[in-house]
Amino acid sequence: MIRPVIPLVTAALLFGLGAYGVLRRRNAVLVLMSVELMLNAVNLILVTGDTMRERVTGQVFALFVIVIAAAEVGVGLALVLRLFRLRQDINTDQVALDEPRGDAPSGEPGPAEARAAAGAPTLDGEQG
Repeated sequence: MIRPVIPLVTAALLFGLGAYGVLRRRNAVLVLMSVELMLNAVNLILVTGDTMRERVTGQVFALFVIVIAAAEVGVGLALVLRLFRLRQDINTDQVALDEPRGDAPSGEPGPAEARAAAGAPTLDGEQG
């Protein structure tokens, strides 16, 4: 039987590396990869604890963590794609979190105002 110290130290190193990546990286895809690394470290701890106790509860929780990680990847990549389409960059430092949804940055007209100025019909069917 393997000593539990080796996987626990490995999981601690993986979690630390993932936390460093989340705190220091600016690229949104690399931040998501760092979160996945932290979740894999948690899985390693759950399975190691399961082998020490000789039960299957740790493996069941590890499956739940894998499902949550898959959902996180789906939602996270959708957000990254939306950010890239809006900003043409996935740098997380450039994201303005306090900007109101309807207002466009730097005084430029938003999509609704641009459609109205072009004479395109608005959502309620009126001409602009």
